[in-house]
Formats: sequence, C-alpha cells, structure tokens
Amino acid sequence: MLIFASYDNILHAFARNKEVVHTYEGHKARIHLLQPFGDHVISVDVDNVLIVWDIQSEEEYLQVDFDKATFAVSAVLHPSTYLNKILLGSEQGSLQLWNIRSNKLLYSFPGWHLAVTTLEQAPAVDVVAVGLVSGHIIVHNIKFDETLMKFQQDWGPITAISFRTDGHPVMAAGSPIGHIALWDLEEKKLMCQMQDAHSTAIAGMSFVPGEPLLITNGADNAIRVWIFDGPGGTGRVLRSRMGHSAPPTKIRYHGQNGEQILSAGQDGTLQSFSTVHEKFNKSLGRGSINKKKSKKKGLKLDTMALPPITVFASEVAHQSDWDSIVACHQGYITCTTWNYQKTSMGAHKLRPEEFSKHKPIDIYATAVDITSCGNFAVIGLSTGRVDVYNMQSGIHRGRYGKERAHEGAIRGVAVDGLNQLIITAGSEGLIKFWKFKTKDLVYTTELSSSPNGILLHRDSGILGIAFDDFSISVLDIETRKTVRTFSGHHGRINDMTFSPDGRWLITSSMDCTIKTWDLPSGCLIDCFLVDSAAVSLAMSPTGDFLASTHVDDLGIYLWSNRSLYSLVSLRPLPADYEPSMVTRPSTCPVQDVDVAGDEETCDEMVEYVSPEQLGEQLVTLSSLPESRWKNLLSLDVIKKKNKPREPPKVPKSAPFFIPTVPGLIPRYIAPEEESDTQSKVVNLGVLAQKSDFYIHLEEALSTNEYTAPLNLLKSLGPSNIEIELRGLAPEGGGSMEVMLSFLRMIGMMLNKKYNFDLAQAYLALFLKLHLKILSSEPNLLEEISRLSTQLEETWIYLQTLFNQSLCVLTYMKSALL
Repeated sequence: MLIFASYDNILHAFARNKEVVHTYEGHKARIHLLQPFGDHVISVDVDNVLIVWDIQSEEEYLQVDFDKATFAVSAVLHPSTYLNKILLGSEQGSLQLWNIRSNKLLYSFPGWHLAVTTLEQAPAVDVVAVGLVSGHIIVHNIKFDETLMKFQQDWGPITAISFRTDGHPVMAAGSPIGHIALWDLEEKKLMCQMQDAHSTAIAGMSFVPGEPLLITNGADNAIRVWIFDGPGGTGRVLRSRMGHSAPPTKIRYHGQNGEQILSAGQDGTLQSFSTVHEKFNKSLGRGSINKKKSKKKGLKLDTMALPPITVFASEVAHQSDWDSIVACHQGYITCTTWNYQKTSMGAHKLRPEEFSKHKPIDIYATAVDITSCGNFAVIGLSTGRVDVYNMQSGIHRGRYGKERAHEGAIRGVAVDGLNQLIITAGSEGLIKFWKFKTKDLVYTTELSSSPNGILLHRDSGILGIAFDDFSISVLDIETRKTVRTFSGHHGRINDMTFSPDGRWLITSSMDCTIKTWDLPSGCLIDCFLVDSAAVSLAMSPTGDFLASTHVDDLGIYLWSNRSLYSLVSLRPLPADYEPSMVTRPSTCPVQDVDVAGDEETCDEMVEYVSPEQLGEQLVTLSSLPESRWKNLLSLDVIKKKNKPREPPKVPKSAPFFIPTVPGLIPRYIAPEEESDTQSKVVNLGVLAQKSDFYIHLEEALSTNEYTAPLNLLKSLGPSNIEIELRGLAPEGGGSMEVMLSFLRMIGMMLNKKYNFDLAQAYLALFLKLHLKILSSEPNLLEEISRLSTQLEETWIYLQTLFNQSLCVLTYMKSALL
C-alpha cells in the first residue's frame, strides 16, 4: 500500500504514488539504506545510525548506533522466515544478524575482508547472496555459516543482485558501468551478458515473482522491463520509461493539440514527452554521424555520437511523408533531420556543399526554422550565411545575400505562415526581411543592441526579439516597426514563448525570474522567482500549460494557466514589485500545502459587478431576450398566422394532465374542494378574480414602489403581458386607478433610465389597447402628456449622443482610408 522514499535526512511514505501520507524525521544525516519490515520500516543514515520506525504512528521503535571504524553499515536485508531479524553488511566485510525486537546481536559473520555492497535473499531459505566491492558474489548459507558457491565479475563492485523465481535457476548481477551478468546457479557458470543495459550504473534490479521479467533502473533516468523469452537466456526490452540523463537544453510543443513536448538534452538525445500519460512518451534516440557504426561500437565506445542539440524546429505537416524535425548541434556545422513518426534520426544531413568533405571547427549552425508547410528548412550559420534546404530530398535550394546574409553570426531565423517573408537577425544588430522565393532583400531594421534570439508568432505576425542588454522588443512584421519594448530582466534572456492568441509574451532569464508581458497594454502582468533559472520555455498551443526546463534539472515542469479556470485580474504590476519565490511543481504532503498565496491573490482579485445604472444621463436596456417584448404590437398578426386551418380534433381517450396556471414558470392549480350541492349557476366572482400584477399595481398607488409589478411583468411571456394589460381597463375587470398606476410605473422606468426597451414596448401596447379610454379621462391624459415630455427629452439626448458617435466613427474611417 505504501512506497518509502528518502530525501536527505527525511523519510516519506507515499500512497497512490503521489500523496505523502507519512513523514519520518529524526535522522541527523542523509539516509542511504531502507528496508520495509512488516508494520515497521528500517532506515540507516551515513552517520551509521539505524532507526526502526513504526509506520502508522511515525514514532521511533528502536535506534542503534554503530561504530564507523569497526562496523559501517553498507547493506540491509531481512532473511525469509527469520522472525524479527535483520542481516547487516559492513564496509569492513563482516556481517551481523540482529533481533530488533529484543535489540540483541545474535551472530557475527567474519566475512571475506572486502566491503559488502549488496545483500539479496535467494529463493532457498537460509541462503543469501552477498555482493562485494571486488566484483565477487558469494552465495552463503547463514544458518550454518557456509559458502555454497562463488562468482566473480570483471566490471567493478556488485551494485544489485536478483534471482529468478519462475523455475529457472538464474541469478542476475548489476555493475557500475551499466552491464548485467546472468549466472546459471546449477552449472555455476556465466550464462550470458546484457551489455549497456543502462548508460550508467545499475542502481536496482528485481525479477518479478514467478515471471521471466526483470525490472532495472539506473542513474541515466530510465527504468526498463526485460523479458527472457528468447534463445540463449538473454533478455530483450519489453517496455521502458525514460527521461533525459542530462538536463534538457530546449523544449518545444509539437503539433497543435498540446499533448506532445519535444525536448533536446545535454545527453545528445531528442525525446518526446506526453502531457497526457507517460505511456505515450518516446525517445527519438541520439544524434550520430554514422548510425550503423554507432550501433556496432556501443554507447561507451561511440566516437560517432553528435554533440547535444542546441536549437530545433518541428512541424506536423507532412510528418507522415518525410522528416518533420530539423536540429542544430553544439559547435557543429551539420544540421540533422529527425522523423517523428519513425521515432528515429532522419535520412538527411544538411550542410553547405563546400563543407561536404571537410568539416570546419570554427563554423557551426546557430539558428534553424522550418516552414509551416513542412517542405523547407532555413538554417543560419555563425558566419552570417543563411541557407534553404528541401526537407523531403535534403537538396540545397539557395541562400540569402550574395555571400552571406549578415556580417555577424546569425542569432535567429523565422519564416512567416504563408512562406512570403523570411526574417533573419545578425549579431551586428540588424534585422533583415527577405522574400522567401526570390531571395531578395526587402527591408533592413537597425536595432539598439545585438539580438540574442528571435521568436515569431506566425498567426499574428508579431516578432519577439531578445537583446544582449537584457531587454525585449516586439516588432510588427507588417509595418516593420517596433511596437513594444520591455525592460526588467537582470540576466541573459534564455528563452521566449508567445501565448496561442499572441496577447502574452513569456520570458525566462538567468536572474531566475519568469515574466509574462501583456502586449496590448504593454505591461508586466505576472512575475515569479524560481530557485533555478529556466533554460527553456514553451507555451501549449491550447494555452493550458506553460512548460519549463531548469538549470541542472532533468525534468520538464508544467505550470497551469490559472486564467482558464478561475477569475484572474490581469492588472499591471507596480514598478517596485518584488516577485515571490515559487516552488517548482512536485509531490508534497497534503496537510502542508501552503494556500496563503492563493488566498492573497483571491482577496486582491475582487470580481467586478456592473452597477444597475451606469450614469445619471445614460440609458440602460434590459437583459431580456427580444422575443419577450419586441413583438408585443404584432401579437394579433402572429396569432392569425399561427391559427390552424382545421379545428383541432379531440383525441378519443384524452390522457390525464395535472392542470397548470399559464405562465413562464409552471405552477399547479390548487385542487378545488368538492361541494355537496353542485350548482349550475356560474359564479361571477371567479371570473372577476384579480391577478398578482393587478394587486401589485393597486398597492403601488399608496406605496409608490413599482419594482414588484415590473419584475412580475418581466417574468411573463408576450401573450400573458397582453392579457394583463387588457385586464387593466374597466371593461376587462380593471379600474382607472390601476391604469394610472401603470402609467406611473412607466414614468418611474423613464426616470431611472433603466429597462428602456421594455418601457417603450409596454407603453406602446398599452396605448394601442386603451387609446379610447385614455382620451376620455382627464387624469390619464395629464399623466400621458407628462410621459410624452419625458420620452422626448430622453430621446433627444440619446439622439445627440448617437450623432456624435457616428460622426467620430465616420471621421476615423475616412482617416484610415
């Protein structure tokens, strides 16, 4: 249920591979040995202190201090069937058997006068394999203190041992140089070797119980599962998980779905990491001058390996047809192509023809880009030369400039989305625009400083330029003018990335900050410190993650874009803003998660609520859909059009329906009480029943509060609104007072200048329905004349504002044209 892992002098217990459920603190030095032991776990530190912990209570059960001079603990093992007992190996060569329940030393084994590096239980009871620093493996019976067999490896100390338990008497042993030896225990001889199983020392190995599977891992950041199903007893890789064995130098998202990140590392490999699941990760391998010769020589003796990749570009278009990735190598003139589909190095090596036989030491490729169609690669050299190559055939298709494009080294190349323009940046401080097909120079811009690198956002035509003086400029490639300049970094700018919509430019620097610049406002909107400078950045094409790699770190870190799922106020940061240190994403104890920072940001980012009325003179419309008020004057026409040609036929057996009150909000009619005497006389009181709207209008005559009747009217549909307004007249069961109250409600809406569209619609319908009554009643006529004046004043003011806006808009259009 638990996985134990130590970091420095602290021991953690993980559940479900991600949640820290227990922390054991008590060691004064770094822990280097662990041994789970039933309800307890045993840990040994480099100061030779052994502590037995109770797993659940996190308390020390026992602590034993050993003298380093006589017995420095170097290996721990719990022998099978030995209750409460552990076997300890030492750097002095002797072994000790302890009962940790009674804290007694049961037996001391004299050993072989060589340091013990590892101990492993054999499938047979009482038998233990002891690995020594000399490369010897001793299979020993600890019950009788007798040596059963002895083996020797020539690759240095034994780092790990494991036994097969599926019926084959085989023992595997690991070495510091990455080789694995398989020994036949029946014939007591070497069965076979698995060379270069890992590029570094084998750190651990374990046969799966009852199966021909061996799991190994090493310091090369790889874990591999080997299956033994072939002739000769040797194993082949069944599956593996691996990262870079040296820190990544450049990362970029591949494709538009935001699920693959291409990463080049100092170990010379190019790898693809999936943001969905590790099973989709794949390695494209190491760059090599001659792939066949490299395979024959092996990893250790490979003189054909290419230097690490410094810059690369990829494109998904035509990736199933030919190579889709082109890469520059450190201090190397030849650029290599890579095939993402085949997960291997490509067929072509791109370099100028005059250097095909000899490779100069002082000339090397510095920048590369690939067109959006995937057909051409553009490569810039340290001499200032820029060449174009065909990705399908690898043929040289021309160069820019007579001899070279720039006087200084090329610091960046970029091709626009339509293959019309190519932009090059030189170390002499010039940005040049060239026609892609004709290779003609179109425009030259002089920069304030020498550029460090450029990045083009193809969709919006925005070019980001990082300078050697730690500033950043943003250039519009349409107008060819600098539109934004940012300064604030205090170290070399390592990398830049644009958000998918081109609104943000995110930069990382050697001052350990990662800054987000908002291009429309020209302000810094986010800045945070990391404990190790970010070497490379890449923003997901879907905008959900920012990926980063850091100095002396093997991992790629994903940062979530909080603006996608929570309210984030993107206000400019003040000039004296001090960025806070942000810990990189990792596994941490659940109870110790620091939420203070999130609370502070939530307090700062108060949601803006629009007021009901924007200004004293401005008019506010309602938020109701047009269908609720726009057709009020045309209801009779609509009803006439919707009238069926034939009268509806009554079904033979009508289903039962619970009667409801008509309206937008369905409500059931209360059941009527059954009366014993059924009268045939119609009760006129039921027909003259007052509606809720009618009652609210009557109450508003005395209180002068018209909010309730207005809200009720807003909740009704067009037909119900007409019924309610018809019922206000005396012949519909209403009265003059209620009609006056309705007109005052309209007057209140015009006074407050809100729901302006509803006031017009309701008043128009009211006048259409009751024009004859209104003209004969002096009280109502007086109220209507007052409303007419209000409407005219409001409309004249609005019309003036409309005219002003239209004039300004017409002027702006003519100026642009």
